[in-house]
Amino acid sequence: MGTGNAVAVVLAGALVVSLAAQTGSRESAALRASPLDNPDGTRPGLMPITSAGDRARAVRLIRGLRVAGMGPKSGYRRERFGENWADVAGAVPYSRNGCDTRNDLLARDGDDVRFREGSSCVVVAMTLEDPYTGRTIRFRKADADRVQVDHVVPLSYEWRMGASRWSRAKRLRIANDPLNLLPVYGPANEDKGGSGPAAWLPPSHRIRCAYVVRFAQVALKYDLPVTRADKSRMLAECR
Repeated sequence: MGTGNAVAVVLAGALVVSLAAQTGSRESAALRASPLDNPDGTRPGLMPITSAGDRARAVRLIRGLRVAGMGPKSGYRRERFGENWADVAGAVPYSRNGCDTRNDLLARDGDDVRFREGSSCVVVAMTLEDPYTGRTIRFRKADADRVQVDHVVPLSYEWRMGASRWSRAKRLRIANDPLNLLPVYGPANEDKGGSGPAAWLPPSHRIRCAYVVRFAQVALKYDLPVTRADKSRMLAECR
């Protein structure tokens, strides 16, 4: 681990300890769901980060990110990160549970979840409080694209920031890591594409600090740098 990343981990650790006493604060939930405090990504959704103290701690976390220039997209294909929604070893707590990652995440974040008859995996209906737009979405399997599972740090962004040199196993892990995955309103996900925070942020302003914190958490967990413009925008969203 490099010196900069070690400092980031220390800062993140201090963040988690400081927030531990604030168990009654809904605003702290997104920060408590950090790679250190919640490395398996079990907490659903994103919570607004509104208190001055939490926003200051978020800034400290983001400052720990490494910065690098963005490389070319040449050679990128979705298949470089494994098959869509593989049941991956290491995607705790869903490792090798017989369900694909997409259905695991729908069940994690949805309310009133209904499964296909005879299945404990395939989600056919649910209600989603979309973190990106604030919409309440009634999801049905027949209209599957209405809810899409977003990679908070997009796969093509990862590729251009260094994942092209990673092992296939590491790419498979980040593509299926619950920390990096959020079921969201499909059109919002399509608008985002492979953009970093400097080019795209959730339409809901109240969730933007929490979103960039999650982006930072994933980047720190995988020692992935971000562009200077992205880091600057992330800091601005939490100040």
